[in-house]
Amino acid sequence: MNSLFSDLYRAIVSVLFFLAVLVQFLVLQYSGVDSELYRMSIPLVCTFPFSCAWLDESRGGFTRLALYRTSVFWYIVGKFTACAVSGGLAEWLASFVYHRVQDQPLPENAALLFFCGAFWAGISALLAAATGSKYSAYGGAFVVCYFLVILHERYVPYCQYLDPFEWLSPQSVWTFGQSGVQIMLCSLTVLTGLLYALILERRISHG
Repeated sequence: MNSLFSDLYRAIVSVLFFLAVLVQFLVLQYSGVDSELYRMSIPLVCTFPFSCAWLDESRGGFTRLALYRTSVFWYIVGKFTACAVSGGLAEWLASFVYHRVQDQPLPENAALLFFCGAFWAGISALLAAATGSKYSAYGGAFVVCYFLVILHERYVPYCQYLDPFEWLSPQSVWTFGQSGVQIMLCSLTVLTGLLYALILERRISHG
C-alpha cells in the first residue's frame, strides 16, 4: 500500500506533471477549449507525468529493489493508479487555471476532462508495458485517439461511443447524461488497468 502513495506523490509532485499542466494551459490559451488542437493534445499531454515510470525503473534496475519493499500486486496497482490519476489531474488543473485566468467558471465537462486524461494516460502505460518503448507509450495514445476519430467520422458516425471528442463534450443523448460517459470511461480505464497488470506481472516474473 505504501508504494501506491509513494507513486502518487512522485507522479503529481514532479517536473513532468507541471510541464503537462503548463503545455496544456498554453494550448488552451493559444487555441481555446473548442479547438481541434486542444482536443487532440489531450491524449498526448496527459501521458507526460507517469506513463513510462515502470519502463524507467525496469531499465534502471530499480524494479527488483522496489519489490523487496512491496508486493507485485501493490507495485502494479501503484504504477497504473498514479499514471491515471496524474494524467487526469493534469488535464483538469490546466483547464482550471485557464478558466481562472479568463475569469470564467469551470465548464460542465470539467470532470470529463479528468476521466479522459486518466483513460488516455492508462492506454499509454499499457503500451509502454506491452512494447517496452517510450515512443509507443508517448505517441501511442494519440494514435489510438486519432484512429477512433477517423473511424467514427468516416465509417460509423452513428456510434458516439467511438468518438473521443464526444467523450469530452457530449452532444448526443447518453444514458444518465454525462454520468454515462464517466461510467464508460471508468470502465474502460479499469479494463486497461487489468490488461496492464497481466502484461506487467508476466514481464516481472520473467524479468
